Parts: sequence; structure tokens; C-alpha cells
Amino acid sequence: MSDHPVLHVKGRVLVGPDDVRDELWIVGGRISYERPGGARDLRTVEGWALPGLVDAHCHVGLDAHGPVPAEVSEKQALTDRDAGTLLVRDAGSPSDTRWIDDRDDLPKIIRAGRHIARTRRYIRNYAHEIEPEDLVAYVAREARRGDGWVKLVGDWLDRGTGDLSACWPHEAARAAIAEAHRLGARVTAHCFAEDSLRDLVEAGIDCIEHATGLTEDTVPLFAERGVAIVPTLVNIATFPRLAAGGEAKFPQWSAHMRRLHERRYDTVRAAYDAGIPVYVGTDAGGSLAHGLVAAEVAELVTAGIPPVEALSATTWGARRWLGRPGLDEGAPADLVVYEGDPRADVRVLAAPRRVVLNGRIVG
Repeated sequence: MSDHPVLHVKGRVLVGPDDVRDELWIVGGRISYERPGGARDLRTVEGWALPGLVDAHCHVGLDAHGPVPAEVSEKQALTDRDAGTLLVRDAGSPSDTRWIDDRDDLPKIIRAGRHIARTRRYIRNYAHEIEPEDLVAYVAREARRGDGWVKLVGDWLDRGTGDLSACWPHEAARAAIAEAHRLGARVTAHCFAEDSLRDLVEAGIDCIEHATGLTEDTVPLFAERGVAIVPTLVNIATFPRLAAGGEAKFPQWSAHMRRLHERRYDTVRAAYDAGIPVYVGTDAGGSLAHGLVAAEVAELVTAGIPPVEALSATTWGARRWLGRPGLDEGAPADLVVYEGDPRADVRVLAAPRRVVLNGRIVG
């Protein structure tokens, strides 16, 4: 593409945690490790370069009340981009954000279609609200609409019991996940509680969002099956406020939410220690602000995950898991440049020096 300037990124290029190079070139919007001949319109960017960060649980096109207009979706995407998030796995949205794919200045999105929930068992205006007999059909629909993912709501407050409880019978979940896999899609599920996890994992699920209900009984099962988790610790931090708001009406649920919050770091560390894949996600776009990816990486470190592994959970490892390239020869030039070494201190992620998307400096 002739309208792209040639960029020279030099300093320290973190192709991988241990693969550090002195420079790369961006030619025609793509990465090259060979110096181009006769380059014109040349610009130089210096610092510590990483692949564009990944937010593996984000909602573009959604706010606390449901779908939002395109101009709000655009603002959300720009906020994430300016924070260094250049790849988003959108974990459920009722809005059509396909127009973002035509914008070279906005992050790339991998969509999971719209949430699929039980009737009156999720946030109003968010999900398809259905009963188990329709689960396979709706999963097939969202598998065809998404980008290789489907999002279930695995548990939620049951007003009858006054606490969290699983939403889907085992056989319905198994049939639906099998249908998604037949159509080439992976399945993830929102799960706060303990009792929803075993059935979903044994039904073949690929990932669990939040996973606050992991226990010493289910951690080995996740590890054995290779089921990933996206803890969204910046969202779990809101549990005490949510519990206080619901205490008068649902005291059992409130107490449960507080327990899950109190053990959140131990839960994530136990998962990591057992070999469960852990990835960075913020849950932005519901009631949470966008642009929190650096805060989530820092939370994983607080939970006891080594800094380089927490960094991989939003860069090299996350991109590999989602099937997208990093700083590979010929790959689209999506990268973020920092003043210091993020392997030494992940807090530098909060202050990108330069953001390069599709070969252009955008921030």
C-alpha cells in the first residue's frame, strides 16, 4: 500500500518473552525484519515494542442498559485502542459492529455474537433469553454470526432460590457445544458460581469467563481438559458493591458474592499453578469503562502470576490462543511502544508511548 509511510521501530522489539530484537521495519503496513531499500517518507519510533495488546473479554457496542449507537461503539473502540488494545475478543454484544472491520484506525474484533441466557436470568436487553430446548438452535445461529466463538451465560441469580445457580442442564449444554464445534466455533460461558463449572467442562466447553467458582475439585478438571479462563479481576473488584446493593433482597446471593471476591486472587493463582491457561480480559462495556487492559495485567500479577506470564496473557500467548499473529514477518503491523521494559514492570503498560495499527501511528 503506497500510502503507508515506512516506519523504523528500534530499541528493543519483544517478538517473544525471550526473543528480543533491535529493530523492525514497517513497509506497506506490514512487519519486516529486513531493511527496505530506497525508503522514502521514513519515520522512526524508539522504545520497547510489544504486539498490540489483547482484551479477551470486552464488549464493544454495549453499556449497562443494552446496545448503544455506533458513535458510542466508536468511542469505546478508540478508548481501548489508545490504551494499547489492538485486538478484542468481544464476549457478547447485541449491537452490529461489523462496520468497525472497515476502519483501519480501530482495533480488530473477534466476535462471539450475542449472549445466550435463560429466560429472565441475565441483564435486561443483553442476551437472547431462551429455554434449554432452544439452546442448540441459538448456538448454531450465533456460531454462524460470530467470528469463531459463542457466548453462553452459564449461571446467574435465581430469584427462586435467592442465590447463583446453573442455567443449563448438562445434556442441553453438551448438545449445544457439540453443534458449535461442528460449525467450527469455540464456546465460552459467563460463570461466577461453583455448581455450573463441572457440567460445562464435561460438556466440552473451551473457556470460562470470570471462573470465580473454581475450587480444588474443579481446578484439576480444567487443567486436564485444557479449558482456559479469563478472570476479569477488574470486574470482580465490583462484587462488594454489587453485594451491598442486593443484600436486603437476596442476602444469600450477597454473602456468596463476597466469598467469591475474598478468594479471587487465590482462585486465579491456583488455576495458574495447575497449568490452566489464563488470559487478560476486562469485561469493559457493561458497567465497566473501556481502556482497563493495563489494570487487568497488574491484577494478575497481584494474584501471583509472574509478570512475564501476565504480559503473555495479553500479548504473545493471547494472540496465539486466538489464532492471530504477533510481531511476525509479514504480519499486519499492530504494535505498542513503551518507554521501559514491560517484563520488568507491567505498570508501564498504562502509558503507551506510541500505538501503531495497520502500519500507521494512531496514538
